[in-house]
Amino acid sequence: MERRDLHGGEARERPDPDGVAPPARITLGTQVYDALRDLLIAGELAPGERLSLRTVAERLGTSMMPAREAVSRLVADEALEVLPNRAVRVPVITLQKFRELTRVRIAVEGFAAAEAARAVSARDLAAIAQHDAAFRHEVLSPTPDLERAMRANRDLHFAVYEAAGLPSLVAIIEGLWLRIGPVLNLDMRSSPRRLAEGGAQAHHAALVAALAAGDAGGARAALSADIAGSAGFIETTGRLAP
Repeated sequence: MERRDLHGGEARERPDPDGVAPPARITLGTQVYDALRDLLIAGELAPGERLSLRTVAERLGTSMMPAREAVSRLVADEALEVLPNRAVRVPVITLQKFRELTRVRIAVEGFAAAEAARAVSARDLAAIAQHDAAFRHEVLSPTPDLERAMRANRDLHFAVYEAAGLPSLVAIIEGLWLRIGPVLNLDMRSSPRRLAEGGAQAHHAALVAALAAGDAGGARAALSADIAGSAGFIETTGRLAP
C-alpha cells in the first residue's frame, strides 16, 4: 500500500523483503492534487470559492511548489479556473451546464448502479450499508454534522459504483463529480432541515435494498431518483449562474 506524506518530500515504498521492485514513487505534487481533488468531489469547496496557493499549501500542510503543481493540473481538468487577476477559484456552473451534467450523471451513474446490483459481493454490501448508516445518523441527528453527511453521501455512492467492478466506469464518474461536487454542497449545506427532508435517506434505503436483492432496475431507479431529487432542489437555490 502506498505511503502518503504531505509534510515531506516524495512518498516512497520500502523495498520488498522478497526483492520485488517497489511501485513508482508518488510525488508530493500528486498527493496534493489527489487531496484537492477529493475536497472537490466531496463537495467541501463551494462554487465561486477563491483559493490562493498559500491557502492550499497551509490547508494541506505542504509547500508552495506542490500546491502550484496541483492547482495547475486541476485547472487543466476544468475543476478550477484562473481569473483575469490570476486568482484561482472553483468554477460557478451555469444552469444549462448543471442540467447537462445531471442528465449525464443519471445515465452513467444509473448504469453503474444497475451493474453493481448484478456484481455486488457480501463485502461490498457491508461497506455500502456502513456508509448508509453513517449518512442516516447525520440525517436523524438534532445537530447533524454536514461535513460528515457529505462525506458519507460521497462514500456511499462510490462504494456502489466500485461494486460494479468496472474501474473505467468509476474513473468516468469521478470526472463528473470533480465538476459537480462543489455544487452538491448547495443541497447538503443549505440547512439541517433540508438534510432531513431532502429525500436522500429514502432513496439510499431503496438503493441498498435493490442491491441486496440483485434488482438492477430498482437500483438504477433509486440512484436516478436520488440524483434528480438533489438536482431539483439545487435549481431552486438561485446559486447557479444564468
